[in-house]
Amino acid sequence: MTLRDNLEAYRRWVFRPRALVDVSRAETTTTVLGTEISMPLVVAPVAFQRMAHPDGEPGMARAAAAARTIMCLSTLATSTPAEVAEAAPGAPRWFQLYVFRDPGMTRALLAQAREAGFEAVVLTVDTPRVGRRERDFRTGFALPPEITVPSLAAAAGGPTAVTPLSAFSSMSDAVTWNDVEWLAGEAGLPVLVKGVLTAEDALLACEHGAAAVIVSNHGGRQLDGSPATLDALPEVVDAVAGRVEVLLDGGIRRGTDVVKALALGARAVLAGRPPLWGLAAGGEAGARRVLELLRDEILLALVLLGCRGPDQLTASHVRARR
Repeated sequence: MTLRDNLEAYRRWVFRPRALVDVSRAETTTTVLGTEISMPLVVAPVAFQRMAHPDGEPGMARAAAAARTIMCLSTLATSTPAEVAEAAPGAPRWFQLYVFRDPGMTRALLAQAREAGFEAVVLTVDTPRVGRRERDFRTGFALPPEITVPSLAAAAGGPTAVTPLSAFSSMSDAVTWNDVEWLAGEAGLPVLVKGVLTAEDALLACEHGAAAVIVSNHGGRQLDGSPATLDALPEVVDAVAGRVEVLLDGGIRRGTDVVKALALGARAVLAGRPPLWGLAAGGEAGARRVLELLRDEILLALVLLGCRGPDQLTASHVRARR
């Protein structure tokens, strides 16, 4: 239900375009946590990308760098942080982190990201246990034996086979808001809290040192029946009241989706499935093409709304469908 609702939520909002605005110099450039990027869209963390294409995470990193945006690398990546940094030197990158039962593994992963020049940590907080992913049950999804997570192997001190079940079972279900403060101090990097859907948690994130919050329901794959992220966004934006930046993921399929999220208060969005589909279809070039298409669609939507840039979007540019 939540997976479908993530998509359908965008249909519940329509645009209110303004006419006779000079948009001859419209652009999509914006900043997130002080980093300038070509558009208000970041590549979301997606696990096991070599299952989609042999280019894997290094190919995705090069595609994001070519599109001049940020790539967020998953903890469950099939390439190490160092390999991704080497693939796209100088490009901005974030590291998505799960907290493991063994604190030494968490520290080791953080050290890998720091040493490879990652600029922020995205802490996923909605997975104390893996959700009931019935699609995986129906398809019999399993990782091929050649797909491994080398960063986890290094953090654990040796070679290890990783399956979705074993990876999630080794994650801590005792993480609290105090761990956000600990992580900010341990990492020495901005910490974004990913998985916020309520005003209460948005306030706690602000109080415990988060640099930003990401409104996310894990792509609709954790607690089914959770709200669509676009529906949860206004509540979170109101609660934060400008103290930290608010981002959103879930259901982004085209540039108009991005623009609706920005009008409702998001600073930027993260997109996972579309770039991954591009990677699957054409490797690095396919992922880059998807990102270029999304940037072009964002620009066109801004122009037709009468906005010269993302910062001009306000709630007045959308209304709920009657």
